[in-house]
Amino acid sequence: MVRQIRYPRRRVVRFFLKNAITTLFKLTSTFEIEGQENIPTAGPLLVVANHFNFIDPLALIYTTPWPMEFVGGAQTPNAPKAVGWISKLFGVIPTYRGTGSRETLQSSESVLKQKGVLAIFPEGGSWATVLRPARPGTAFLAYRTGAQLLPVGIDGLVGFLPKIRRGERVNVQLKFGKIFGPFSRFQSGRPSREEMDEVGHTIMKNISVLLPPERRGFYSDDAAIRAAARGTEIYPWANQAEA
Repeated sequence: MVRQIRYPRRRVVRFFLKNAITTLFKLTSTFEIEGQENIPTAGPLLVVANHFNFIDPLALIYTTPWPMEFVGGAQTPNAPKAVGWISKLFGVIPTYRGTGSRETLQSSESVLKQKGVLAIFPEGGSWATVLRPARPGTAFLAYRTGAQLLPVGIDGLVGFLPKIRRGERVNVQLKFGKIFGPFSRFQSGRPSREEMDEVGHTIMKNISVLLPPERRGFYSDDAAIRAAARGTEIYPWANQAEA
C-alpha cells in the first residue's frame, strides 16, 4: 500500500513551532540572508541544503515562507535527546539510515505530487562540518519526481548551543541559490548508479558555491581543502543500519 501524506498538514502544531523557532533565533542570532529573490512562491520543490549541525532544519523553517515537509533520520545521534521528540511533534518523514526505505520514498513522492515543498539534507547526517558527497536517496528522489531543486547554503550554526551558553550572539549566513533541474530524462531510460552519482555531485556543487570556501570540502577548488576533508565522506551507517 502506497503511503500518502496530505500536504500541508499539522498546521496548528507547526504554527506554534515556527513561532517558537522565530523567537529563539531573534533572541540568540543574527541572520544574514542572501538570494531571497530565488525563492519560488510554491512547489513542487525539493529544498536541498548542507548539514553541519542538528539545528539546520530550524534555520530553514525560520527563513522560508511555505509549509514544508522534511525528510530526516529516524534517530538523531548528533543532537540533544529533546530534538527527537520535537522531530516527532513536527512530523518529520523518517528514514532509517543504512537502509532502503520504501515508505520514505513513497511519502516524499506524495508531497511533491501535491505540489508541496520537501526539504532534504543530501549528505544524510551532520557528522562533519565540511561538505561531503550526497547519499543516493536525494538524487533518486529528484529523478523519480522530476521536481526542481532549490539549493541552500547554511553556515554559522556549528557550535550553536555552546555559543549561546557563553552569552554570545550567533552569526548565521544563509544563501538561497538559483533553482536547477529537473533530472528526469536519461539516455538509458532508467538511470544507472553512475548517472545517479553524477546527479548527486551536481546537487552538492550547487550547494557548495553558497558556502564559504573553507566549508566546501570535497567540492572545493582548493586541493588542500579537499585533502583536509578526506575521511569525512565515510558514511557512519554504511555497515550498520539504524534499527
